[in-house]
Amino acid sequence: MLLALLQANAVVMDEDANLAAIDAAAGAAAAAGAAILLTPELFPTGYAPRRVRAELDPAGLPELRAKLAGIARRHRIGLVYSLPRITPEGEWHISATLLDAGGTSVLTYDKVHLFGPEERAAFSPAARPPAVVDFNGIPTSMVICYDVEFPEAVRAAAVAGAELLLVPTALAHGFDDVPQVLLRARALESQVTIAYANHSGVEEGCRFLGGSVIAGPDGKLLAAAGEELQLLYAEVDEGSAARARNEVPYLAERRPEIYRSWDS
Repeated sequence: MLLALLQANAVVMDEDANLAAIDAAAGAAAAAGAAILLTPELFPTGYAPRRVRAELDPAGLPELRAKLAGIARRHRIGLVYSLPRITPEGEWHISATLLDAGGTSVLTYDKVHLFGPEERAAFSPAARPPAVVDFNGIPTSMVICYDVEFPEAVRAAAVAGAELLLVPTALAHGFDDVPQVLLRARALESQVTIAYANHSGVEEGCRFLGGSVIAGPDGKLLAAAGEELQLLYAEVDEGSAARARNEVPYLAERRPEIYRSWDS
């Protein structure tokens, strides 16, 4: 399966401009034969947590989601996008949604680990574990940005059966070790392919690293971006996770009952 990843600069609170960027990327990715396009964290609104919370009208979210579904459906491509989700209790979460090529939502995830005072001022942390769905024959899951820096989050997805982990992110400049070292370690230790899509450029005074990566279950880079706008591609081999897990059975040889005793 060919996977496409969008690294781009969003315009804060300009949904039309950001949707146009996703639409263009989806068209290019579909023309290249990609089955799915992964976009960065909060890209449709731009990454500016306090402004998003203050200025986004929740009543407009269904229409925004419908437009994103229309992009997937029009280009016949799977799409991962990230938007706020407001719970029935009124809490705001940072969420990610996976659409199939018909524009139907097949998987959602709410961010568990919030990063920094801006996110914590605007959003509440979620608690549900990452779920797994079959996407084009590959067990697929999602986490968001800071979540992937916790081995427990990635391992939870892998133990649930995931072989592909899709990660919308918003990583600032100066954190180079996250995509270059940590992401590869996460992929290797849980033997999953990880795709990590970041913003580029400057949004609301934050300079983003770019540096999006796709790492295989052996920890090797399948694709890596610089700092500029880029569509990144990599082939995801549906047998690669099984081969890695057969060679070194990390998941099969875990001893969770022992680890639990260490906490007491």
